Amino acid sequence: MKTATKTALLAACLPVFTLLTAGTVAAQQPEIRILCSNGIRAAVEKLLPEYERSMGRSIKVQYGTSAGLKHSIEGGEVFDLALLSQPTIADLIKEGKIAAGTGVDLASSGIGVAVRAGAPKPDVTTADAIKQTLLRSKSIGYVKEGAGTPAVINLLNSLGISEDVRGKTVLQAGAEQSMASVADGQVDVTFGLISEILPAPGVQLAGPIPPEFQKRIIMSAGIASSTKNREAANEIIRSLASAASATTIKATGLDPIAKQK
Repeated sequence: MKTATKTALLAACLPVFTLLTAGTVAAQQPEIRILCSNGIRAAVEKLLPEYERSMGRSIKVQYGTSAGLKHSIEGGEVFDLALLSQPTIADLIKEGKIAAGTGVDLASSGIGVAVRAGAPKPDVTTADAIKQTLLRSKSIGYVKEGAGTPAVINLLNSLGISEDVRGKTVLQAGAEQSMASVADGQVDVTFGLISEILPAPGVQLAGPIPPEFQKRIIMSAGIASSTKNREAANEIIRSLASAASATTIKATGLDPIAKQK
């Protein structure tokens, strides 16, 4: 074979070889495992494909309540990065499950009231208005161990209607189930983080709960103490905290609070 022909063949094959080599290296990289609160789920789902492309890594995410995921971590769940409520991250740092100094506040969401899409929006703007709305509703719901649940319980206690609504309250395991119960008409109104309500199919935001009962829930990131993928986890945190991700995060009902360093 002539030298010129060999050179041409090698030049043609080089890009393919490079792609195959890059694919092999990416495949050999360990999968990144994230445990993610439902409060920031919608944003992560939108941003994840770009992160995977830019990093050349496979990322697996397990979603749930912060409380439920905390129980999993304490039970030995293997993970690299946790995206949970701020108090949960703080607790896990104290327990040594998350590395000290890795906690980063990413975004916050208020608590709102959801009703079925297309239904008339009830008045939830004042203490008296939301009290009457809840008393008139045939059923109300919220997540049993949600990040915003203490604020919901405080609202019901402050309004003096805890006992009145107890018999018609439906407690759910997570935000997805809670929103689905409203979408299919099983529950009239449900409480949840605004970042959980806005992306949910079949529901609409009636409004945030009144200011005197409102509590901002902060979503934070923390890196597992035992991870071997610390730099990759750091890269994801930097991306979530970046200006490039802020628009997407805000569109899901969260207010970005972290700044890229």
